[in-house]
Amino acid sequence: MQASRYTRRAALALALATSTLFLTPAADAEPSPADALVGIWEADDGTVKLDMFKAGSEFQARMLYGNEIVEADNVTFKKDTKNPDAALRSRSLKNIVFITGLRWSDGEWSGGTIYDASSGRTYNCKAEINNGKMGLRGYMGIPAMGQTRTFHRARS
Repeated sequence: MQASRYTRRAALALALATSTLFLTPAADAEPSPADALVGIWEADDGTVKLDMFKAGSEFQARMLYGNEIVEADNVTFKKDTKNPDAALRSRSLKNIVFITGLRWSDGEWSGGTIYDASSGRTYNCKAEINNGKMGLRGYMGIPAMGQTRTFHRARS
C-alpha cells in the first residue's frame, strides 16, 4: 500500500509539472512591442533603405542604401567626408551605424541620435510605428523642431 501511494503522488507531481510547461508561454513566442522596430525598412519615396537592429538594450540602424550616400552610379558608396572627426572622413558610408541610442518607452522609441552624413551633423531622433508604418523623426532640441520620414517594411 505504501508503494502505490508514492507512485500516485509521483504521477500527480509529474502531471502538474508537465501541464505547467504547456500553459506557460515560451519567452520568445511573442515578440515584445519594442522589437517591432527590428527589420529592414524602406522610405516610402524609395530613397533610403535601413536595417534596424537591437544592440543590448538600445536600438540602432545601419544605412543599407540612400541616394545621398552613393555616387551617381548608384553602386559605389561615398566617403564620410563631412564627418567632424577627421580620422573618420576616409571611411566608406557603406553599413555605418547612423542611428544609436533608441530606447523603448511609452509606445515609442526615443532618446536616440541620427547622424546625417551629407552634412556631418548629428540630431536627436525618435521613432514610432502606426498602422504598420514607421515614422522616424530627426530634430534639434525639441521634437516639434524636426522632420519625420515615413518607412514601410521592405520586401526581401
